[in-house]
Amino acid sequence: PLVAHTVDAAVGAGADEIILVVGYEAESVRAYFGGEYAGVPVTYAVQERQAGTADAVRAARAHLDGPFAVLNGDNLYEESAVADLFDAGPAVGAHRVADPTSYGVLSTDGDTITDVVEKPPDPPTNLANTGAYVFPAAAREWLDVPESERGEHEITDVLDRVVDEYRVSAVELDRWLDVGRPWELLAANEWKLGELDRDLRGEVHPDADIRGPIVVEEGATVDAGVVIEGPALVRDGASVGPNAYVRGATLVGENAKVGHSVEVKNSVLMAGASVGHLSYVGDSVLGRDVNFGAGTNVANLRHDDQPVKLTVKGDRVSTGRRKFGVVAGDEAKTGINTSLNAGVKLSEGVGIPPGEPVLRDR
Repeated sequence: PLVAHTVDAAVGAGADEIILVVGYEAESVRAYFGGEYAGVPVTYAVQERQAGTADAVRAARAHLDGPFAVLNGDNLYEESAVADLFDAGPAVGAHRVADPTSYGVLSTDGDTITDVVEKPPDPPTNLANTGAYVFPAAAREWLDVPESERGEHEITDVLDRVVDEYRVSAVELDRWLDVGRPWELLAANEWKLGELDRDLRGEVHPDADIRGPIVVEEGATVDAGVVIEGPALVRDGASVGPNAYVRGATLVGENAKVGHSVEVKNSVLMAGASVGHLSYVGDSVLGRDVNFGAGTNVANLRHDDQPVKLTVKGDRVSTGRRKFGVVAGDEAKTGINTSLNAGVKLSEGVGIPPGEPVLRDR
């Protein structure tokens, strides 16, 4: 899971305890991390309702003793950057962005933070707040902040008080990714698969052609006539082929299936997803137990060569990607010979009849 990469960075940077604030899918998180992860004890705090980032940290207050770090679980950080953050505390991770208007923006005097402004129309700097903090022990008692205009208790209000009372350093992160939208999940997949070393522990047919940094986990199967161009990860229980083509940064999740004469390019297939035969899937995210019928083809390029747009909370938003396919929710199904337009979303459990061109979200 995405949060495991965040925890890995924290542990590698020297964290001596991990406190995970859980709510939705809490049992899945507990099952994955257990009571100890990578030799570091893990504690859980429950946020009863999603009432903001300060409220999430407040849920963990009983477990905080001394200075503490806060990392967003849906962000990717480099281990070395988190280590620099730990060393500099009190501190905030900062990343230079082209358009700061969509972020919390840090004002600085040298490397000292003087102010934090949320999504300003006229940003004072291009330093975005990366959701990575090291707070002094006193901040444990400053978590009871009032609700913001959007009805949440914001960690940036806690940060404001810390900035007023301490010297807080801005630690610039060369690489950082906030993963909140489907195309950012593709970017995260590209980042992490790009770090793979070749490891073929599963069953790979001698007539398969495996090129580059590819991991085939024990229990996975790659059949005859398959070509895989890495980076790619084929998880336990997954099967690829025969005569399939997998390329780009592609994740074939646990028990997922890429069948006969299927091409998958730069995509995420989550656990149990199946693209059975004679299909093309490019630059797409397929949820758990999605099933694409034979001959399902995904478009991932606009005729006008402009970035593909996706509907997010009712608004059409550019993915910033020239190539982007579809997002299919868990257990979505397509009939044979379905055509899916670039930027289409299929809702959880939706069924598409055979032979249908899908040009709008379902």
